[in-house]
Amino acid sequence: MPDKQKKIYVAGHRGMVGSALVKQLSDAGYQNIIVRTHAELDLTDQAAVRNFFQQEKPEQVILAAAKVGGIHANNVYPAEFIYQNLMMEANVVHQAWASGCHQLLFLGSSCIYPKLAQQPMQESALLTGVLETTNEPYAIAKIAGIKLCESYNRQYGTDYRSVMPTNLYGQNDNFHLENSHVIPAMLRKFHDAKTAQSPTVSLWGTGKAMREFLHVDDMAAACLFVMSLSNQRYQSQTEPMLSHINVGTGEDVTIRELAETIQKVVGFDGEIIWDSSKPDGTPRKLMDVNKLKSLGWQPQIALAEGLTNTYRWFVEHQSEFKAQ
Repeated sequence: MPDKQKKIYVAGHRGMVGSALVKQLSDAGYQNIIVRTHAELDLTDQAAVRNFFQQEKPEQVILAAAKVGGIHANNVYPAEFIYQNLMMEANVVHQAWASGCHQLLFLGSSCIYPKLAQQPMQESALLTGVLETTNEPYAIAKIAGIKLCESYNRQYGTDYRSVMPTNLYGQNDNFHLENSHVIPAMLRKFHDAKTAQSPTVSLWGTGKAMREFLHVDDMAAACLFVMSLSNQRYQSQTEPMLSHINVGTGEDVTIRELAETIQKVVGFDGEIIWDSSKPDGTPRKLMDVNKLKSLGWQPQIALAEGLTNTYRWFVEHQSEFKAQ
């Protein structure tokens, strides 16, 4: 039986994944969840992180904190993306070890894989090719996070694990019209068009590009599943120098199919106009999730169901996005 009194620190608890993790831990009966806001603890501040870990001494750490953003933000602020993410993970991983915390989970990103990685992307594709230029600084930082965990495991015998999620969506996502990801951006566009009774919605590209999407509640469940695995089972699907595990559905849809599903969920009766003068982006990004599947986990939330839940959450919280 799991120890429900175990002290667990969730870094990044206000983010989309972090908030879902805290909720699932609470719902499961864990009573000693430690969180800090950025104002209370700046994870790029080495001394502050050291003091926090020495004082709290968590038994488990889930590192879901990160500086994130879309293509535009990654292009404009590359120094911030590489510096802040490197500092956060270096401080947390090192101080977790220094305070005696044996188990940690690091959350990465599918952008760690080469731009031209074979589809679906296997864990073994890491460091086999050139990264996508637009988010290379962020990807480099996430790769460094994996290697930090592996290095502490090899030298100190810790049990630090890494999971790489596909495209996530759900409650507490960013619904900003300019810098949100594809699902929240589409939900917002269709909702605004429905509210304004617009006859059309214009979307970028041809709609032929394919993407994989995972609901954030499934991601949180996968994180807790991976954390609960015995060392022997986890190591049965990983290697000391290739220790991360992909998290996704293993299925993708075209952007056109996604748009048509969101149109139905929102209840927009107008026409979708595809602006083919705008780029489609990478033709396909699909994760190979056989390792996680063989360990006994698979997602529970179908895309249409997840989109319906996400739209309901957006409608309930849309006043928070009015000025964006």
